[in-house]
Amino acid sequence: MNSINHFFLYCAGVHEETLKKYPQEHNKYVAIGATIFFTGLFAAMSGGYAMYFVFSGTYLDWLLAIVFGIIWGLMIFNMDRYIVLSINKSKTGGFQFLQAFPRILLAILIGIVISRPLELKIFDKEIRENLKTTYIANERAKTDSLNIIFNKKYAFELNQLKALTTERDSLDANIKADRQKLNYEIFGNKTTETSGVVGYGPYAKRKELELERSSVYLDSLRSKVSVKESVIRDKQKVEGILNQKGLSNASLDSAVNLAGFADRNSALGNLKIKANGKVDQATENAVNFIGLLFIFLECLPVFVKLLSGRDAYDRAIRNQRIIDEYESDASIDTEKAAIDHLKEASIDISINRRLKKLNEEIEEEV
Repeated sequence: MNSINHFFLYCAGVHEETLKKYPQEHNKYVAIGATIFFTGLFAAMSGGYAMYFVFSGTYLDWLLAIVFGIIWGLMIFNMDRYIVLSINKSKTGGFQFLQAFPRILLAILIGIVISRPLELKIFDKEIRENLKTTYIANERAKTDSLNIIFNKKYAFELNQLKALTTERDSLDANIKADRQKLNYEIFGNKTTETSGVVGYGPYAKRKELELERSSVYLDSLRSKVSVKESVIRDKQKVEGILNQKGLSNASLDSAVNLAGFADRNSALGNLKIKANGKVDQATENAVNFIGLLFIFLECLPVFVKLLSGRDAYDRAIRNQRIIDEYESDASIDTEKAAIDHLKEASIDISINRRLKKLNEEIEEEV
């Protein structure tokens, strides 16, 4: 067997000296070991990618992500290896399933944990767009909230400005209309309000005088509106409303790049929901499919071990286990028997010592 097969057999946790006697079983256990290895590899990639966003922006963030990814992958690899090794093929099929059931649940949980960071990477473009939309909406909501608070706080001043603006606009429109009528009167255009006689008559003089007074008042209104608008702007500046700026493309990209794991995970969940609140079935199916795929990969070694029949290697391991257990029990019995014999000898020695001491005491009395 080459070194790759040796490595995959190690991953499967087989006893190679025993397996060498049954070469027909090599491929099965190589496949099981390869599945366990690649599951651990996916776990390392997933954990490293997740930790990259945890340590993002810190010193040597990429190195910390790699180290944690390797540790996470090794932990999942070791756990998967133990799950497969712990299934006893010497038992009945029903007992094997009961034995493997909690391990399958654990494999499903591991599959869910592994798949999530990889889903974030697969849907990275969609997540970035969703985050941009969310950030823009949050910025608008913040601005709207400040405006609502400002409008309530300075309602009196705003109403004054609105009334002055309405009066100014109305007067400006009236002046334009009256000026048009004046021109009609001067140039002899007949209307319901003009005489139709060409020339600068009394009506034209009176209309022009009214326009001059209205224009003076309009100028005063414009001045009042300008002053009031300046006061309002100063108050907006104090309240921080004028400091609110829309997010540029560069600032949006920067914010998205700094988004943490929680924000990206939330954005991935939001991809399933359309703008109208309905579920986007296509996106939901794609996310669920990828999650189920990794869950299946995580459970695959357990399923292969359960579905495979009891082969010659399993029987050899079972027989060797019986022999080892019997040898261990026999060794215990031997040690117990030796201790019992030592106990009898120890009793004889103790009796002789006491008899000797008793004889010496009798001789002294005589």
